[in-house]
Amino acid sequence: MRLLIVEDDPHIAELLRDGLREDGYAVDHAASAEEGFALAGLFPHDLLILDVMLPEGIDAGYRLGQRLREVGNLAPILYLTARGTVEDRVTGLEAGGDDYLIKPFAFRELRARVRALLRRAGGYAHNTLSLSGGFLLDLTAKEVYRGSSRCDLTRKEYALLELLAHHPGRTFTRDEIIERLWDGEEGVEPKVIDVYVSSIRRKTEEGLIGTVRGVGYRLGDGP
Repeated sequence: MRLLIVEDDPHIAELLRDGLREDGYAVDHAASAEEGFALAGLFPHDLLILDVMLPEGIDAGYRLGQRLREVGNLAPILYLTARGTVEDRVTGLEAGGDDYLIKPFAFRELRARVRALLRRAGGYAHNTLSLSGGFLLDLTAKEVYRGSSRCDLTRKEYALLELLAHHPGRTFTRDEIIERLWDGEEGVEPKVIDVYVSSIRRKTEEGLIGTVRGVGYRLGDGP
């Protein structure tokens, strides 16, 4: 398996590179976010280990993770950083991360986390639902694909489709959808759901979401 390490501290980079190579992995190393992004585009990697504070800024690692997810890179991401607050960890997970390890760390723990991520992901970090018509929901990247093409759904459109996909066969009223997606926010009119459904159908296909007249919406065909 091939791993990518993005780490600007030469001593930590050497520790990671040598240790993981001894474990039998092929390892690429980049010392900056830009170099890491370029390497990630050149080779398919089974796991990405990203430092957070890089030459491009204190949050450069998070931004790199987001960029990689945006271009469809689904390899698991392990963030490695000295920033260990709850807010930092949440930010890392929301920036496409699958795990988070705080410096200083024991190499034994890093090795165990690497193995766990690779074992869980089977080589890739995608957790998917297959829908009718060849559509695929990537629950990690929060994207919808058909073959190699990505459907350009907004966050709310994706969330609505994912809600229906997790409950195949169940019909949701407009009010139930508002409660789930807007967390009880006031002032959201039921007709806005019709607008979102129409947009999803236009971007995917008409039959992906079915209408139950007088009730609401359901997944057209269950995953």
